[in-house]
Amino acid sequence: MSEVKLIAHTGRQQGSRSSRRLRAENQIPGVVYGLGGDPVVVAVDRRDLRLALTTDAGLNALLDLEVDGELELAVIKDIQRHPVRRDVSHIDFLRVDRNATIDVDIPIHIEGEASLVTQENGIAEQRLMSVTVSVKPGDIPDGFTVDISDMTLDRTITVADLVLPEGVALVTPDDQVIVSAELTRAAMTPGEGEGEGAEGAAGGEAAEGGEAEASAGDGEAADS
Repeated sequence: MSEVKLIAHTGRQQGSRSSRRLRAENQIPGVVYGLGGDPVVVAVDRRDLRLALTTDAGLNALLDLEVDGELELAVIKDIQRHPVRRDVSHIDFLRVDRNATIDVDIPIHIEGEASLVTQENGIAEQRLMSVTVSVKPGDIPDGFTVDISDMTLDRTITVADLVLPEGVALVTPDDQVIVSAELTRAAMTPGEGEGEGAEGAAGGEAAEGGEAEASAGDGEAADS
C-alpha cells in the first residue's frame, strides 16, 4: 500500500468555540495518539484531508503524518461528521508500528448480477458491508470483492468465502452472512386473481347449495 503525506498543525486551542473557528477557516480539528505516546491536538487542512482520502484505500489510507516537522506513520481511527451536512467535523489519527498488526475495517464490494436468483423471482441482498481484519499497516487491502453471478436461491455467501491476501487474518466471525438470496414479496404472496377465483368458486358452491335447498323446500310444500 502506498503512503499518503498529510501535514498536521499543532498548537491549536481546544474547546468548541476554537473548533468552530477552525472549521470556518477550512481546518479540521483532530488528535494524534497511540504507541504509548502522549495525545497531541492538531488541525489539518480540509482540502488536503479530502485528497488523502480519495485514493483506492479510502479511509484506510496509510498516512505519513507530519507533526511539527517529524513524520509519524498513522491511520485514521475515527471520523466525526456533521449530522446534517455530513462534512468532517473532527478526526482521530492512530500512530501505528509498521511491523505490528492492527485491526481495521475493510469494505466489501459486490459485483455481477444474480440472474439465476432473478429468474426464480428472488432477490440477492448484501447483509454485511465490511469485515474486520488483523493486518500490518503496509498490507491493508483496499477492499474485498464478492461476485454474485453464480448465486442461486439456495446459496448464501459468508465471510468464510472471502479470499484473503497473504498476511491478512479475519477478526469478523467467518459464519456471518455477506449476501443472501430470498423470494420477493410478490413471489411469496398469492396473486389477486387466484384469491378472487377461490372466493368466486366458494360463492358459486354456496349459491348452488342455496338453490338446491330452495328446490327441496318447494317440493315439501307441494307434498303437503
